[in-house]
Order: sequence, then C-alpha cells, then structure tokens
Amino acid sequence: MRRSKLTKSVTALAALAAGAGSVVAGAPAAQAATGAELKLAAADDTYVSSGRKDAAFGAEQKLAIGRLAGDSKTAFLKFVVPAGTQVTGAQLKLATVGGVTGRLTLNRVAETAWTEKKLTARTAPKLGAVLGTAAPKADAAEVSFDLGATVTGPGAYAFALRSSATSAVTRFRAAEGKSGAPVLLVTTGAAATSPATPVAQPAPVEPAPAAPPAAPAEETAPPAPPATPVEDEDMPPPPAPATGDCVTGKLLVPSCGVLWGAAAGGFTSAPRDAALKDWEKLSGRTASIFHTYHKGDEPFPTKAEMAMARDTARPRVLLMNWKIAYGSTWAKVAKGEQDARIDRFAARVKASFPEKFFLVLNHEPENDVVARAGSGWEAKDFAAMYRHTIERLRAKGVTNAINVMAYMGNEKWMAQSWWKDLYPGDDVVDWMGLDSYVSAEKGYYHYGMFADLLDRKAPNGPTFYDWATTKHPAKPLMVAEWGVYHRVGKVTDKTAGFQSVLPELKKRPNIKAVVYFDTSHDDEGDRDISIDSTKANLAAFRALAADKIFDVTLR
Repeated sequence: MRRSKLTKSVTALAALAAGAGSVVAGAPAAQAATGAELKLAAADDTYVSSGRKDAAFGAEQKLAIGRLAGDSKTAFLKFVVPAGTQVTGAQLKLATVGGVTGRLTLNRVAETAWTEKKLTARTAPKLGAVLGTAAPKADAAEVSFDLGATVTGPGAYAFALRSSATSAVTRFRAAEGKSGAPVLLVTTGAAATSPATPVAQPAPVEPAPAAPPAAPAEETAPPAPPATPVEDEDMPPPPAPATGDCVTGKLLVPSCGVLWGAAAGGFTSAPRDAALKDWEKLSGRTASIFHTYHKGDEPFPTKAEMAMARDTARPRVLLMNWKIAYGSTWAKVAKGEQDARIDRFAARVKASFPEKFFLVLNHEPENDVVARAGSGWEAKDFAAMYRHTIERLRAKGVTNAINVMAYMGNEKWMAQSWWKDLYPGDDVVDWMGLDSYVSAEKGYYHYGMFADLLDRKAPNGPTFYDWATTKHPAKPLMVAEWGVYHRVGKVTDKTAGFQSVLPELKKRPNIKAVVYFDTSHDDEGDRDISIDSTKANLAAFRALAADKIFDVTLR
C-alpha cells in the first residue's frame, strides 16, 4: 500500500501592501520594501524512514517524524531566499495534523543538493547543529522556530526535524497539500540596489490534478478515545476450507466463487506467516491467498512461505510481490543487467517450489514512474522490464508462475498520458490486479464503499473496473490489496464498508479474488486498516468472511 503522489508546483503570489506584504521565493528583490515579509514556500520537503531505507516520500501530503514499531522518521525541508534580499529575521512555521507528540528538535543541514524526489534514509545528509527545540502542547495546531540567527541572507537553507517520541508519529502538512504548507517567514530590510549573482530557483512544474484533500476540520479534531480491545484469545482456529463445487483451474481461476486472501502484519516486525495465522483466527476463515512482499536479491519463497503453501489442512497459494528493479532501474532490468538476479530466482523455484503461485512484478508502478526521457523509470520501461523478466523466467523453465499486473488504479494516475503504456501485453499477463482502499470517515480522502475503490476513474474516462474488463475482457481481476480505513485515533465504524463487498462481487463476475491488507497503521502511521479496531467492525468483517462465495478449493 502506498499513497498517490502529487506533483509540487511553485505558485507566484502577488505582493501585498508595502510594509506588511509577502512575496514568494524567486520574486524580484525589488519587490521587498523595508520591513516587508517574504513568505517562502519550501523548495523541497519530505521525510525518511528507517524501516524503508530506500523509499522516497517527497510526494506525500504530510511530513512524518517520530518512532513507531521500531521505525524512526525524520523530516527534511529546504528553502531558497532570493538573491538581493536583505534579511533581518526569519521564522519557520509548520502546521500540525492531529496534534504533537514528544519534544521536537530542529537541526541545520549543510548539504542542500538533495531533492525530495530522491531523498531516502540511505542517502539522507548528515545533521548539523541543533537550531532549536520545542515542546508544544499535544493539541497544538502550529509549531514555529526562530531562525533569525541562521537565515541571514540569500541562498539555500536546509533543515531536519525530529521528535523524541518512541511510540508515536507526529505529522505536519507538506507543500503538496492545498493549505497549511511549511512556510519560512523572512523579515527584510531595504532591497539591495545591486543584487548578487541570482540564486538558482526551483523550476516551476506543470501542476497535476490533485487528489481531494481531507477536510481541514477533521484533520485538526482531537483524537477519539481508543477502541475497546477485541478479546480473541478464545476464538477457535478457522475451519479448513470446505471441498465444494468451486475449484481453481490451470491459472488458479475459480470455476465459481471468489478466492479469499490477505496480507497481515503490514509495517510491523511480526513474521508474516505468524501474522496471517493470527489474522485467520481473528477473521474466522483461512486465507486461500497468502500475500508476501520481496525486493532485489532476497531469496524467496522463504521456508516459512513454502510451509504455509504446503499446509494440507489449510491450503494456501502464495501471491509474491517482487520489486526486481530494487537498487537498479526498470530500463536496466529490461536490458538484461539483472539477469543473474532473475536466474537465481528461477533456479530456486525450480529446485524447491513446484507449486503454483501468483507473481506480481513491482505492484503499483504508477507511483514509481518518472516521466522523463532517459530516467529509466518511464512507463514504457516498466512494460519492457515486466516482459523481459517473464520471458526469461519462462525460458529458464519456470512454468508454475501465474503473472498478475497490479495497478494502483488511482484516478490521478489514470489521467496521465503514459498510464496506458504500463501494460506489458496480454501474452505475459495472466490476471489484472488492483490495489485500492476506501475511508470509513465521511468527508475524508477517498471516503466510500467497495464499489468506489473499483470505480475510480480519470476525468472523462472509464472507471478502473470498466477499463480492465473492456480492454482485457479475458483476464480475471484480482483486488490484490483492499481495505477500509479510518485515521489512527479517529475510530470510525467500518461496518457499511464491509457489508458493501458481497453485493458488488455478485454483480461483477470478472472479480475472481480479493486480498485484504491488514495493519493498524500504514506506511505513514496514520491510517488504521485493521479489521478489529472495534468489536462492531470485527463482527461485520467476520460475517463477510463467512460467506459461501469464498468456499473455493485450490487445485
């Protein structure tokens, strides 16, 4: 699961009345009159995660700091003070999302060449001197730091923000949002009459259609009390799948009914096999599909995954997600530069795992596209990477892989001209996949029912379900990740969302599998997608899981 990234645009704001006005980075220095205030937007803002060392979060709408489940997050911000500006004072202002936890520390960062698109925990610059600390109230809507002694003239300035919290994450609004973005307020003296060499400014980019933001009133509302813990110790293990008339065929397509699956323990340190068994006990049904995630040269399927697939009492099929281009690029994989990696996987499968399995290559590729010629991450590079990998696996004798093309299916990406170019071809794709979620909170981003996660569409375009079933009618559709969420600390009834699933499955025959992604906090730590955040939510989900439509026998 990942959030849809938004393209940052640099918007020029008009200067206000002299003496109390504001101009943006890049505005002519002559606009800054004595005593004027420059309101500078961040040129770059992002955060890094120790738990996902190679992930970049520069497109997210929030900046996360703190520590949760062993994952430490640090935010980075960069501002550019225009050439010719005479600085007499500066203040950094940040708008919080849902309050603050822990003591905050702001550090100077000497390195300013980094960009939000590429900054990761592995490439993050060293932190410099501490510039200030703050201990805001838990419900603080804004946090500010006095930087008058640090920001003293034109140039680029970078900062890192951390929290002392060891079991919570604090979030601030990022520049990608429509309101509350980070601001560096610079108080100026008289404009310089002979400006120095201009400081390079970030080039404006074409704004992309933005996803609907969450309602500000909800973002700043005080957290709801925690849900009453669900007692599941006495719940018996789920019964073994019943042998009925619905069975899977050559490509694991059920003759009737729908395959039921899950990925559990997301963004935690819990072993995925143990987490799934606990989830099965909680939900009341064995997951016919066990979804796992791998990258680069990780050897898989692991022994634990093989054991789960070979449990004769509770048979499961593996859905293995592989980011084969990890540490490389799609273009390089397509050119054969990772053939040794592909061959090692092929040899492992042939030697130790003859069972059928689903294989996804780089799920949600839309979120990784860099639509720039030669980047190695263009949509056409993904299609070439996918095709090359599958063709080489087949040439090496891997005949038990059933290939799934898993889209994010976000309406923003469906509107891109390159979106259609991701598809690698019917001959190397066996199933169409969709990763999509809905919120249970009215007014919040992507609020809706099960139909809504299927029917997102580009402006004036078809819905994802209609597109997939029209363009690729022979391909079965797997909802490879789905879930109903509410924000952490804002417990909401998910019953309607869970109850909306069966009616849609019964009228959408192309859907042959659904795989729930269960976690009490997502990659940013602010969305609860668990099935048991309340007793009512769990009861509704167990009722869904018990339906006979999921009584499919694996063969």
